[in-house]
Amino acid sequence: MRRVLGTSVLLCAVVAVISAQAPQWTADPLWPKPLPNHWILGSVTGLATGSDGTTWVAHRGAASMNLRTENALDATPPGAEYCCAAAPPVLAFDSAGTLVASWGGPGEGYDWPQNPGGLAVDADGHVWLTAQGLPAAPAGRGGRGGRGGNTPPPPEDAHILKFTRDGKFVLQIGKAGEPGDATSQVGLRRPAGVAVASDSNEVFVADTGNNRVVVFDATSGAYKRHWVVPVRENSLSCVTLGHGDEVFVCDKVGNRVVVFQRDGTFVRDGAVASSTGGSGAVWDIALSRDADARHIFVANGAEQTVHILQRDTLAEVGRLGAGGRWPGHFYGVGSVDVDSQGNVITGEALQGKRVQKFLVR
Repeated sequence: MRRVLGTSVLLCAVVAVISAQAPQWTADPLWPKPLPNHWILGSVTGLATGSDGTTWVAHRGAASMNLRTENALDATPPGAEYCCAAAPPVLAFDSAGTLVASWGGPGEGYDWPQNPGGLAVDADGHVWLTAQGLPAAPAGRGGRGGRGGNTPPPPEDAHILKFTRDGKFVLQIGKAGEPGDATSQVGLRRPAGVAVASDSNEVFVADTGNNRVVVFDATSGAYKRHWVVPVRENSLSCVTLGHGDEVFVCDKVGNRVVVFQRDGTFVRDGAVASSTGGSGAVWDIALSRDADARHIFVANGAEQTVHILQRDTLAEVGRLGAGGRWPGHFYGVGSVDVDSQGNVITGEALQGKRVQKFLVR
């Protein structure tokens, strides 16, 4: 318990520790602080914490909300008696949970995603965002995403974007409506994840629609190399740079963490909750910030938990969270990262529409 203005506030610590090697975390129900302008989050698609402790969040906004019951203030005319309005698609919070930046949406010179995906922050503070798109609707359903009538689908997401921390456009790699195949040098197809190696000035992209990791120059966007990851179609959901030369990727539906070297050489893989069906167990991956990156954290949005694994063996040593709406619980946990203090930040997709911070003890 802790006291806040004379009121008892319970900090929920939902952690099942399998090994004493893993620390414990406690959910902070007061992080982040309330948003201004009656803003609310939509389905969270990605988050990342920079070296300065700022946590960046991408979400789907109004596209993932019910206009009548959730974001009626966005209607024309506004439903003034109702709450609320969709927040801008990219938000930043400082370590105390105060909103310090908000931007995003269509602009000149770039293709804003149909559906934003994973997000990364490089050493210079640039924010990278993937355009992960939406899977094609079944035949006869009127186009992508279940559109009715004869409305043509929008151009397919096939790119990533780079912005300054205040939202100024810097670079686009790939082009909406021009997806590539598994052999193309620039063309992407619904990329879901991104990571930046500042030491080599490279950006690594989880090219989901082509089941591969593609590496580009982080300044010019020039193609450098790629490798195919043996996963089911659309199962490659993230890419994360690890200890030394390691690159971790998510085989979401295959319930696997797969590790490569930066040149694409396979290193090892490990099963996570191997009996998980449906949308799979491995939605996102983050590494601890200690010197040897001892642990990795795996967001399992199907079973509403974060698995804690030993990095070198991929053996499970603990879990964080459980299904539910209370602080410390999850609904659709699909994003995870760790800040420099060892605190764990999570984002919830689907109808979860929330970010949480778990304080290391």
